[in-house]
Amino acid sequence: IQYGDCETAGTRYYRNSLKKLDDCVADLNQEQVQFTINLGDLVDRSFADLDPIISRLNKLNGKVYNTTGNHDYHGVTDNNVLYKKLGMPAEYYSFKKNGWLFIILNTNEVSSYTNVKGTEKEQELNAMLDHIKASGRKNAQPWNGGISKKQMEWLKKELNKAEKKDENVLIFSHHPLYPEFGLSALNDKQITDLIGEYTCVRAMFAGHHHSGKFGYFKQIPSTTVEGMIETENQNSYGIIEIYKNKIVLNGKGRMKSREFMYY
Repeated sequence: IQYGDCETAGTRYYRNSLKKLDDCVADLNQEQVQFTINLGDLVDRSFADLDPIISRLNKLNGKVYNTTGNHDYHGVTDNNVLYKKLGMPAEYYSFKKNGWLFIILNTNEVSSYTNVKGTEKEQELNAMLDHIKASGRKNAQPWNGGISKKQMEWLKKELNKAEKKDENVLIFSHHPLYPEFGLSALNDKQITDLIGEYTCVRAMFAGHHHSGKFGYFKQIPSTTVEGMIETENQNSYGIIEIYKNKIVLNGKGRMKSREFMYY
């Protein structure tokens, strides 16, 4: 969404996101979606801009599950205040629906913009950046973040439980985990190496990269969805339908539609 009460810059029409979100909410209610997942960057540069976004999201008939994006931390000195504002039960979390486990990662946890200075997470951040530079990769950017060792252990436990219970899993994050490119999470490879050990993960979805991207990590489809903020009038959101042997993403506006089979 990345709304901002500010002038247009290039292809980013900040104020236009309000009208787009109004149209999106009306359509999602018309389609009777069970719940909505937001992939972060609700606003562009101001904590105060969250209010008009949240007031619109509150008009959705189903529950909204939020995660944060890098832009959402502008002006935030206490991360917990932001999470509470967005109705997040924790920094990262999961929930279950009809035998499916939905994992909401927080790929902003270890980053230069999330108040990690003087904490163990700052040391983890420096180690990630050093590792990226040593390997010649391009994602050591100030707008990218990663997940901590603690969150990695939590993810491992969630996947272990899902595998034992024969549950299907969808993973959501702000920063893309795959394919590898300059906007992916700082420790994307470590995260996907872990995820790739499990057969229960059916798909991964992310935001952050406004033009979108797609690839398969092993047998797991990884979709980076297109951003609502881009273009003057064209919207971008999607509705996911889950079937016994496939997942269908019905893209609206400039969001691409996709279909993934699984067995």
